[in-house]
Amino acid sequence: MSTSTKPFAPAPFKPPFWLTNPHLQSILPKFFAPKAPTYRRVVEKDSLDESDIAYDFYDAHPVDVSKNGALEQTPLIVLFHGMEGSSDSHYARALAYQMHAQGWHFVVAHFRSCGGIPANGRVFYNAGDTDEVHHALQNLKQQYANIYAVGVSLGGNALAKYMGEYEDKVLCKGAVVISAPVDMSSAALSMHSFLSHRIYTPYLLNPIIKKALANDITQEEIDSIKAVNRISDFDDIFTAPRHGYRSNNHYYQASSALPYLIKVTKPLLLISAKDDPFIGFTATPNDVSDSVTILDTEHGGHIGYLRYRSDKGRAKNNPNGKSSKFDINWIPETVTAYFNWIGVESRKK
Repeated sequence: MSTSTKPFAPAPFKPPFWLTNPHLQSILPKFFAPKAPTYRRVVEKDSLDESDIAYDFYDAHPVDVSKNGALEQTPLIVLFHGMEGSSDSHYARALAYQMHAQGWHFVVAHFRSCGGIPANGRVFYNAGDTDEVHHALQNLKQQYANIYAVGVSLGGNALAKYMGEYEDKVLCKGAVVISAPVDMSSAALSMHSFLSHRIYTPYLLNPIIKKALANDITQEEIDSIKAVNRISDFDDIFTAPRHGYRSNNHYYQASSALPYLIKVTKPLLLISAKDDPFIGFTATPNDVSDSVTILDTEHGGHIGYLRYRSDKGRAKNNPNGKSSKFDINWIPETVTAYFNWIGVESRKK
């Protein structure tokens, strides 16, 4: 599994006590993200050949895109984003720069309707769509020989499920999954709590409702969607039936990665914070195969992991062109450390 005989032991995440609140950790990182890099966009069809999908690349060096049969050998790190995420999400920006600093290529493989391209077909995206994950990797495999994957939140659940469902047939050599709701039913219950419902639901639900209303839907669907105020209600009315599930309960049960983690055969790191207000139940060592490493932190919120540095340790020469006492680089640094641990070659400039 690894080129090292030692257990994976990354730098711990230890925020100051005044920054341990999970809601601060979940909300503030977007304010401290580096500016987005200049991506190279490629548009391909989805797995159903219905909707256009955007692949936003941040190349480590110029890539020969001609069809000469030779595969690019420099590692490619592909990101599967979270609900309503994109290459502009704070975690995508931070990962892009960190992967680039390692000399690796980076790409965000958007889900349907994300990245500024509307969905043309009947379906959008869902947390269990492993066919779409496999299709994206197939597209990338046509040019890149060494692919590694990162999944965040909803995209993390899809990637983790893919790793277990496809077993030896997965097209990435290893993966890291961050803040993933691997048990979708308990995650839905977490989102029903007072604070989560009041703070996060409008932020996540309003954009996808807007997309759904712009789609080809019936007046009955329009009236039902306009009346929802919980993500689980939207999933019951729209996500589940559109993607072939009987109900939101069926969708959550069938899409959860947790039952598949015991079948993972390639290196997989699961990162989650014990105070994450979104994700519900997480995997335990008895739920996973020997190929899976679990990294549970006390703090970090949902895709948070915001650090505060003293003047001595503050981040310098960041992509925003100025130093800051705050950074969101713990996740990118841990992803890098894991990929190095499993044997990915670094080519630092």
